[in-house]
Amino acid sequence: MDPATEPPTEGEVEQKLNVVGMIGMIVFYLIIFLAGILANKALKRKSQRQTSNKSEDMMLAGRDINYFVGVFTMTATWVGGGYINGTAEAIIKKGLVWCQAPVGYSISLLLGGLFFAKKMRTKKFVTMLDPLQQKYGDPLGALFYIPAFSGEILWSASILAALGTSLRVICGITDTASIIASACIAMTYTLFGGLYSVAFTDVFQLICIFVGLVFAIPFMTVNSHVTSPLRTDNVTLFPDAEYSPFFGKLKPEDGGLWVDYAIMLMFGGIPWQAYFQRVLSARDVSVARTLSFIAGVGCLLAAIPSIIIGLIAMNTNWEATDYGKAFTPQDYKLAVPMTLLHITHPAVAFIGLGAVSAAVMSSTDSSILGVSTMFTRNVFVHVFYRKASDRVTLWFLRGTVIVNTCIAMLIAIFVKTVYGLYLICRYVTLTNMKIQYDNWLCAER
Repeated sequence: MDPATEPPTEGEVEQKLNVVGMIGMIVFYLIIFLAGILANKALKRKSQRQTSNKSEDMMLAGRDINYFVGVFTMTATWVGGGYINGTAEAIIKKGLVWCQAPVGYSISLLLGGLFFAKKMRTKKFVTMLDPLQQKYGDPLGALFYIPAFSGEILWSASILAALGTSLRVICGITDTASIIASACIAMTYTLFGGLYSVAFTDVFQLICIFVGLVFAIPFMTVNSHVTSPLRTDNVTLFPDAEYSPFFGKLKPEDGGLWVDYAIMLMFGGIPWQAYFQRVLSARDVSVARTLSFIAGVGCLLAAIPSIIIGLIAMNTNWEATDYGKAFTPQDYKLAVPMTLLHITHPAVAFIGLGAVSAAVMSSTDSSILGVSTMFTRNVFVHVFYRKASDRVTLWFLRGTVIVNTCIAMLIAIFVKTVYGLYLICRYVTLTNMKIQYDNWLCAER
């Protein structure tokens, strides 16, 4: 799943301000922000009742994540704006056979639950770099932060960049304004509530995605400009035509590339601090493993609305809609927001567009908190300031969240291709796969 988001080309029609989309975005962002603040208050009440380590509580939510919140936050970590938009884009561009991310990420979560969750949670690590520092020593183990940082920060930047393009369609505002607004909101509630805020906002964001998109689909199918998405020549597995546009075609010469993508998605989805932060925050080993298994199924289910919307977009007469022109390859990456905006009722578009706007932060905040946690614990405390008090550690973590958010935001604004960011992430992930293999060996001993 590589949503090749590119800046608008010269001559492209500039988007006008969309009041419905703007109001929807403001309402949903406000609800998310309030949910994050409420989670912060819950953290304060817990800290008052217990003499716990506040910095570790911020990193791991007091290791008190239950099944309900855990399943939502684990699933939402993968199911963000890029996942939703990229799945629909893959369907339109190359068909279902090339839409590999939903299955690949689901398998990666299952593998994580089978081979890593129990070992990591039993030893009560705080980050995925802890076993490496135990094995190789703190200074050498801290060097593993470099590829981990690169992967997480580029992932966050790519999501924010994709959001900028989406909100240009949804609200008619500039990419830069939407990137800054989204990053600042996610940063603010993460600063004070840590994983508590991230986890509780994930619950709301995932519900928004499911309800908003599922609610909108029936209204799309009855639109007069949409031909029957389930017509025989489109979805039959073996049609008379050369191949089904929906199912796509896998040519023999593309087999190696398909396998390469599949391996990258299945194994590259494991070595992320965002994943292990949820595993390590679970109440016990049983919860940690169960979250991985259920979230794997959740990722697969979350892709279904996007797949259907991609199919609907393929069967829409776009020139007859208020969009007024043909649906070109440059529009594929925006299939979800454009379909909501142009072929549903304004009230339905309000819900759906708000859901798409909210979805992006479910991955951004997780990555920012994860990479900040590793730097604070594995670099600052373990290498440079071993005697750091809990208060110093807590405030350093907050400062790191601000710095990393700014870095991701600047990359998203000035690097004009999301595809390039995703491509770099892929190569960095190959290094992270080696890191996690070492983690597994270290945790075994």
